[in-house]
Amino acid sequence: MPAKGKHRRPKSSSLHRGIAAAGTGGAVLVLPVLGATAAGAAEPGAAAKPAAAPNVHVVVAGDSLSKIAREHSLSGGWKKLYEDNRGVLGDDPKLIHPGLKLTLGKKNPAEPAKKSAASPASVKTAAAPAKKSYTNDLDGWIKESLDIMARHGIPGTYEGIHRNIMRESSGNPLAINNWDSNAVAGTPSKGLLQVIGPTFAAYHVPGTSTDSFDPVANITAACNYAADRYGSIDNVNGPY
Repeated sequence: MPAKGKHRRPKSSSLHRGIAAAGTGGAVLVLPVLGATAAGAAEPGAAAKPAAAPNVHVVVAGDSLSKIAREHSLSGGWKKLYEDNRGVLGDDPKLIHPGLKLTLGKKNPAEPAKKSAASPASVKTAAAPAKKSYTNDLDGWIKESLDIMARHGIPGTYEGIHRNIMRESSGNPLAINNWDSNAVAGTPSKGLLQVIGPTFAAYHVPGTSTDSFDPVANITAACNYAADRYGSIDNVNGPY
């Protein structure tokens, strides 16, 4: 392509136990009681189970809250069982006696709040969008260049780029002009939009290849130059 009018003024753009005696009128029932640490350690798996529908357990000789909780796999262990039946048991969880009816599996009003507090951690992160791909041909090179140009504020349209490419190189990314004045001066025009070395270096767009024969790098550098000199590649209709 002729050198005329082209590429002028390039710019850079715990467990424990206790014994408790419970009075049941004339009888005394000796009950083993598990400490809070032991009860807590005995229920690791049960805590993850969903609450069962409410049932009734009638206390028999030898029962303890911890034993009942284990036998029924109660979520929350003996502490939860006690809290659910505090009105029946009173203030001392050790004082249970045969004949008492204990409700099992009653929902704990605090559970929804716990679940709610834990819910943010269970929210899945949205998958990142797939990287856009382009075909390895003239159409793909122009479209990729246009996306890069848009990110850098470089004007130009598909039609304007395509028109100039067909005039300058007929779509051959390896085209080189070895006969015009630029070639004689040692800076032949290269690539799809026939850009000479100094202009390519001055108007190279960051993120693209530094090889002037690279289709996308060549297009974006040329369009960057044309925008600076002519306002847009769309305004180029001949040697530039």
